[in-house]
Amino acid sequence: MALLVQKYGGTSVGSIERIDAVAEKVSKFRDNGDDVVVVVSAMSGETNRLTMLAQEIMEQPTPREMDVLLSTGEQVTIALLCMALEKRGYGAHSFTGGQVRILTDNSHTKARIREIDNTRMHAQLEQGNVVVVAGFQGVDDNGNITTLGRGGSDTTAVALAAALEADECQIYTDVKGVYTTDPRVVEDAKLLETITFEEMLELASLGAKVLQIRSVEFAGKYKVPLRVLSTFEEGSGTLITLEEETDMEDPAIAGIAFERDEAKLTVAGVPDVPGIAYKVIGPVSDAGIEVDVIVQNVAADGSNDITFTVKRAESDRAKEILDTVATSLQAQEVILDKKICKVSLVGVGMRSHAGIASKMFKALADESINIEIITTSEIKISVVIEEKYLELAVRALHSAFELGETESEKVSE
Repeated sequence: MALLVQKYGGTSVGSIERIDAVAEKVSKFRDNGDDVVVVVSAMSGETNRLTMLAQEIMEQPTPREMDVLLSTGEQVTIALLCMALEKRGYGAHSFTGGQVRILTDNSHTKARIREIDNTRMHAQLEQGNVVVVAGFQGVDDNGNITTLGRGGSDTTAVALAAALEADECQIYTDVKGVYTTDPRVVEDAKLLETITFEEMLELASLGAKVLQIRSVEFAGKYKVPLRVLSTFEEGSGTLITLEEETDMEDPAIAGIAFERDEAKLTVAGVPDVPGIAYKVIGPVSDAGIEVDVIVQNVAADGSNDITFTVKRAESDRAKEILDTVATSLQAQEVILDKKICKVSLVGVGMRSHAGIASKMFKALADESINIEIITTSEIKISVVIEEKYLELAVRALHSAFELGETESEKVSE
């Protein structure tokens, strides 16, 4: 017997048939004697539908009322899932975030969880009921409904698992787990049995879409065992753990992440004087634009080129800001390049394996792929390249580091 917190996303509960399938899956865990708390998202497309309704009335609705509106999507799902469980003869009890008492700050549309009262959930579990909780939402000190923003349901599930001291938090989604890279790009991408929180955080921050960064951070902080599984296919998925493999024969690289949504800005020919980097980056950051990779090059004539990347959707606004300050910076020109991408190797094994960077660079050179920017951390190497080479680069690196499935692994499936 175990206490499990399971989260099912919008695709998993996207229709009555799929809600029935989730109820069937949950019922099997109850039959095994497990206590189950289920966190659900709104049915797929529902949050967008509600947002469009709001925008038909107001172009920029007030955040408080948007939270009241959007939180209703999950309320529909929790009731329907409880009905589906009750139809099968299993006791079930639904809770909104406010009913559980998921207490948050008052930052509407992007609230942070402060504490969770587990009393009501424990009472229902002791009665043998499945507890079904609306993800993505909570209440502030004044009882106002709040929502947690992007990845909110994953965060709710991990937070409940921490509060209940659950044996495992299981995130059910539309993929079988965490792969060495996107299987749509590399056909023989391998499903990982385990990965560390540290590696998962890097992969999530670098473009892997399986889990939101916030939920992984939360799980790592509170030491919640986290597993990613498929709603639609049987399998053990991927366990995200604090433990790091120590076998020197294990691969140095856990996976390859990539991000297409990148643009590169270069402020060319600025003076090489103290504070110039701040004068370039400061106005962009002050506008709320997130700056990623930064490189500074000093030429022989004493001038300076400062290059950095931003999200492509914000690149035009960033360039406009730089154009307005270019004269005061004494810049020769501001150059925007939207045809770039970022490819990253991630693995805690980099700490104990030498030569990772040179092997990466050789693999790209063998395919005549030019590296424009390089950035590293203890367990990551990222390169910025032309976007047209993205898939070629990922496949070349996946092959060079032998991350694909072996023939015996394919047969065993």
